[in-house]
Amino acid sequence: MWQAITQQLSDVLSFEFILREKERLNDGETNRCYLIGDGEQRYFIKVNERNCLAKFEAEFENLSALNATATLCVPEPILCGTTKTHSFLVLNHYVTKPLQLDADFYQLGQQLARLHCWGEQRDYGYDADTYVGLNLQPNAWHKKWCLFFAEHRIGWQLQLLKEKGIEFGDIETIVQKVKLSLAGHQPNPSLLHGALSRHNVALSFAGPLCYDPSSFWGDREYDLAIAEYDGPANAAFMQGYQALSPLDNGYQQRKTVYQLYYLLCLCNQYGGEYLIECDNTISSFLVEKH
Repeated sequence: MWQAITQQLSDVLSFEFILREKERLNDGETNRCYLIGDGEQRYFIKVNERNCLAKFEAEFENLSALNATATLCVPEPILCGTTKTHSFLVLNHYVTKPLQLDADFYQLGQQLARLHCWGEQRDYGYDADTYVGLNLQPNAWHKKWCLFFAEHRIGWQLQLLKEKGIEFGDIETIVQKVKLSLAGHQPNPSLLHGALSRHNVALSFAGPLCYDPSSFWGDREYDLAIAEYDGPANAAFMQGYQALSPLDNGYQQRKTVYQLYYLLCLCNQYGGEYLIECDNTISSFLVEKH
């Protein structure tokens, strides 16, 4: 496997990469992770079964798109490929540590605000599907945000759960309730990180660093809702964000439904305690007036 990886890496780098350093790192939730080097350059590599290539390809494309904005700091994707038995993704390597100082959280909030203000897009979705964990996240383009989010986010996750024998009520009823809760909310589409949890941010020599995106064009509030539920959105982060891009009225109400999607993703991947939290959240959501 390593011979095939180093040969492909040499082809991309246009010089012979000789593997002199290979260190197994703490693995991610779904991949085996390594630090590799030739004595001068170091790279971070994710390895999985060959059938995981599509997930790595989506991550490579997302990181490329985010890098092109020159707003949010993310690793540079170097190579995505396969060997006879495995698929892999090579990224440039950063030495990182957890975010701690308010100044760093503030800077991250400003980076995210700049990302959300970057570019123009009329519709919601993406040119390719992405992944949340190992689950496909469909991104077919839609002109109405309420339809895109209700059907391609909430409805999709509920259907995946149903196929596993897990149901929280009638899917169509829940989807219609989501449409109603977002009816009339038609924000300018923003390019999103898409998975801004605490596991996907760190501090590097270049400042705050984000990784493992699941990008698409959607409501900027989605990124913030995930960051508030399970991410870096402390007071300094929110101050940094709103200094450049103040939030719209109604965010606190919409945040609930965006966090429900994230909960469903966690439930789909891990089950356990998230089953109870999803059930309680959906039950409360269905009785709310919108």
